[in-house]
Amino acid sequence: MSGRSETYDIVVGIPSYNEVDTIGHVAEAAGRGLDRYFPGLRGVVVNCDNRSTDGTKEAFFSAPFPKSVDRKYLATPEGVVGKGNNFWNLFRFIEKVQAKAAVVVDADLRSITPEWIRYLGFPVFKGGYDFVAPYYSRHQFDGTITNHLCYPLVYSLTGYNLRQPIGGDFAFSPKLCSYWLSLPWTDRVRQFGIDIFMSLNTVFGDFRICEAGLGTKIHKASSPKLGRMFEEVIHSLFSAIVSHRSKWLEQWARGGAGKIPRTREVPVNRTGMKKLQDPQWLPIDILKLKRDCRNEYGQYRDLVRKYLTPYAYERFDNMFRMDNYDVDIMLWSQVVYTLLYLFDGAHESARQEMINVLKPLYFARSLTFDYQTWRYSVNFAEEEVHRQAMAFQSQKPYLFGLYLGEGECTFPQR
Repeated sequence: MSGRSETYDIVVGIPSYNEVDTIGHVAEAAGRGLDRYFPGLRGVVVNCDNRSTDGTKEAFFSAPFPKSVDRKYLATPEGVVGKGNNFWNLFRFIEKVQAKAAVVVDADLRSITPEWIRYLGFPVFKGGYDFVAPYYSRHQFDGTITNHLCYPLVYSLTGYNLRQPIGGDFAFSPKLCSYWLSLPWTDRVRQFGIDIFMSLNTVFGDFRICEAGLGTKIHKASSPKLGRMFEEVIHSLFSAIVSHRSKWLEQWARGGAGKIPRTREVPVNRTGMKKLQDPQWLPIDILKLKRDCRNEYGQYRDLVRKYLTPYAYERFDNMFRMDNYDVDIMLWSQVVYTLLYLFDGAHESARQEMINVLKPLYFARSLTFDYQTWRYSVNFAEEEVHRQAMAFQSQKPYLFGLYLGEGECTFPQR
């Protein structure tokens, strides 16, 4: 980086951990985007890294780069990993350099172009928006946590049709950055829970939001996965929702006795590309998914019986015994709402049990969706994802009934 005083107009952050194969391409595109679309402004590309051991840092600094743009490397302390910890370093850097706008892009992107920096950065820098979420063309087997949990819950409880609340590529204002830093950060937020933490707190904080059409997202996509990522995202998702309970639960009171609670539709303006290309092809191994699904259920079957209603448990248990999955949208939405309700107010060990319950059920819902959509176009699958979000919205009386003592869920006692 040059020796000029360390203040910048715009910052592009690239969080990473062992991304040597792709970070050079991402860094080059980010640098060219700043040089081409933000001329005359001081820009810097920052690699926020977990001390990668595969040469990520060297690949970042070796990438071709315009002279008008600086680059900087920030590392977490030795032994400290996690995407959220990288963001913590980035947010503090943004405050320090008094940036007017910030963009974040994933380090594993293969489809990023310099235009992505323009599409994400312009709404903040010139449009007065606080948060710009991505809008991609993605294969229906990609982003399963988004499709089946994050998107429908955000849509149903907030009214925002925010298609990619954990997409990984965002832009935001310094005001929003400071707001995030002022909030409590859990261990999960410091890991993979950071994206949904950012999105939901932005929505509940009443900041100005829009989407940017970015085209096709080509990256290191994968089929449904569990492990730490699933646990950290869902824990952060549920925690943010229940911590802002008063904002969405009051809709019942506003609707009046005997009326179905409705969520006020909040328009989300979309900028950037208007027509998106075909998505990245993503093969799926159904046999492996079914095997993983059965293994998870075998491990947590007793917990599924403990936390679900007898009807829901019997439905799922029959599916797993027959190895034939048909988790319709209404059953899925009620199960998710049941676990969300029980999560609220539960102690930490019980919360972890509920997330473990959700694991095999999420696999079963993903398999059901895959069976329904694999032979059809991506557009059809996208319509199904939206219908699922609408179903979650239609089932809100069930969730509200649980909170107001009019619902069915009595297992276990809260």
